[in-house]
Amino acid sequence: MSALTKIKALQSTLTSNEAKLAAFTLASPRALRELSSSQLAKQVGVSQSSVVKFAQKLGYKGYPAFKLALLDAINKSHYAAERLHGEITIDDALPAMADKLLAGKIKVLQETRSLNEHIQVEQAVQALLQAKRILITGVGGSSIVCADFCYKLRKLGLHAQHDSDSHVQLAVAATLSEHDLVFAISESGATKEVLRVVKESRRHGSRVIALTHYGKTPISQYADMVLFSIAEADSMRLSSIHARTAQNWVIDLLFIALIQASEQGRSILALTNKAFARMRQN
Repeated sequence: MSALTKIKALQSTLTSNEAKLAAFTLASPRALRELSSSQLAKQVGVSQSSVVKFAQKLGYKGYPAFKLALLDAINKSHYAAERLHGEITIDDALPAMADKLLAGKIKVLQETRSLNEHIQVEQAVQALLQAKRILITGVGGSSIVCADFCYKLRKLGLHAQHDSDSHVQLAVAATLSEHDLVFAISESGATKEVLRVVKESRRHGSRVIALTHYGKTPISQYADMVLFSIAEADSMRLSSIHARTAQNWVIDLLFIALIQASEQGRSILALTNKAFARMRQN
């Protein structure tokens, strides 16, 4: 996971001093090449200890390790070139808008890929296969992703359930047991309706997989496993579009991984495919 991706994913959780450091780093990442921790602190207007704490919050031992990771991220991602795409404006012509939207989606997909380690995905796959029942919870735009994931799991013979009504989700959560699993989708990680369902399911011993943004969130703190999605933070008009793009990538990855991991799932999927083939012939 690149240093730049970590900074963007954690922006909403940063303190005021950390936010200043994040803003400077994202705006001028190459400038850090020549700056010591004390020079960076002076440049941004924070203490040197704030610089060290910022690096540690991102998962690095100190500023030197953070600096090396940042330079590596710049070289690998061509970050400066990506920034040239800019934000879609009301005055953009359709070709420019199309190019910016495509660039934004590609960037979100790349960052979401870098956030999710293969071990996390493999653990989630095994938990889904072992669950007796799977409740998929999410509201708003996330509910659309939930419905798609529920459909995919059912095609593999898994006992998945989703309802767009959060009250129904809560009612189902109250009937779960330690043999069941909740898959919670919330970009913010703090959606009240989803958090309520997660808390209720935990009362009955159910396992929880959360799909949310990187960093600590109210929902992820109740989860046994956490998968991450990322939306374009500096383009709020497109945040919900990019959030669904990232979420859909994660559930598609899980679906393909489940097919690979389950011989029974492959057999059931073949049956559903045959059913659709017969339907198209009639």
